[in-house]
Amino acid sequence: MSQSSMSSTSNESPLSPATASSLLSEEKDETRILIVDDDEAVRNVFYIYLSERYRCSTAGNFDEAIALLQSEEYAVVLSDMIMPGRSGIELLREINARFLDTAVIIVSGINRTQRVLDAIRLGAYDYLIKPCELDVIGMTIERALEHRALVRNSRQYKIDLERSNAELRRSKAEIERRRSELERLQAQIVHAEKMASLGQLAAGVAHELNNPAGFIFGNMEILKECAQGLERLLNFYDTASLTEDERAKAALIKDEIDYAITLEDLRSIIIDCRDGAERIRDVVQNLRTFSHLGEAEFKKVDIHEGLDSTLRLLSRYYTSGNITLRREYSLLPPVDCYAGQLNQVWMNLLANAAHAVKDGGEVTVKTKHEGESVVVTISDTGCGIQPETMKRIFDPFFTTKPVGEGTGLGLSVTYSIIERHKGAISVESRPGEGTTFTISIPVDSHPTEEQSDTNTEPAYVY
Repeated sequence: MSQSSMSSTSNESPLSPATASSLLSEEKDETRILIVDDDEAVRNVFYIYLSERYRCSTAGNFDEAIALLQSEEYAVVLSDMIMPGRSGIELLREINARFLDTAVIIVSGINRTQRVLDAIRLGAYDYLIKPCELDVIGMTIERALEHRALVRNSRQYKIDLERSNAELRRSKAEIERRRSELERLQAQIVHAEKMASLGQLAAGVAHELNNPAGFIFGNMEILKECAQGLERLLNFYDTASLTEDERAKAALIKDEIDYAITLEDLRSIIIDCRDGAERIRDVVQNLRTFSHLGEAEFKKVDIHEGLDSTLRLLSRYYTSGNITLRREYSLLPPVDCYAGQLNQVWMNLLANAAHAVKDGGEVTVKTKHEGESVVVTISDTGCGIQPETMKRIFDPFFTTKPVGEGTGLGLSVTYSIIERHKGAISVESRPGEGTTFTISIPVDSHPTEEQSDTNTEPAYVY
């Protein structure tokens, strides 16, 4: 056997001059190598050869090897196959199960293909046949260390990749959340801009309609009085003393103009025109409220007083016998607000609730004090609101009522008023079960400079 060959019986140095010189010239590595063999001479040969470069330990059997592996981390185990007790294959299984960062090289005198395949299949890095060159063992260990480093790096890369993927998922979720929030804010901005534009339009329309509507409404009263006077005059002529010829001419004229029908039509037309003028006046008032015109005094107000006065105004709905009205009032502090505007809110919501249960049902008005706000809920057991309608109920001029029965401004005005009071309004509804509006208003608030100036027409901005 040459100097560079491994032997279990030789007392000669296992190092060739070239190998020894090479190893001695290199700085000793801190990598730990465990040599496992039941032959002490073999262990010593491997130890002398490898300890010049690595930190080496030796074990004579399975149990000693496991004890050392448990005490320190070893990069490579160089193990014999056949040993007393448990074999090198069993040691290989145990290492691969418990010490994942340790590479195993089997060095055995058994040159059987099946044994080699079994070892490789169980995770051995390599299988060397005794006797073998020590340089081959050294190079195999170097490759095993390189492979181990690649495996560890790959494992770390996988961990880093999973961590990065998790961070990406979190970032994606955060981006999605921010995108949703941005969409919500954009929708609010669009809604606010739309409301501002509509407010300016409403202010202009209200201004243009206010005087003509006043003229029409005032003149309808005069027209009604004039028509009544003419009717009295005609009735007088019917009872006055006339010649037969005059009576005949009067009868002919009455027949030509359908006197009785014309007189009844005139009365009906005057009533219809007056009703129409009242609707125009109501629309103008809603437009003025919607656009901040005609602000009332900002002061402390009893919310219950406003609710009760509104219910009295709506008594024609709530005293019919079909509607059960429930009041569940809690003790409330006075609230800073424009009383007239909040009364408009109560009017709109309570009128809508009454319409929803006009064929029979229940309307409940609840109040409570929550923190720094007063909360009012108005619920009905009516028909509820369809989901597609819920998205638009606060849009100006949107109404589900037949033409002529609603302007579509009620809830948009309500929304505007609550926003102006720095409050919040929400709605919950299920078709066929009913609807609940919840209004929250700060107890202590202060009008903006815009709101407190009652001598000007403030811009519609919020």
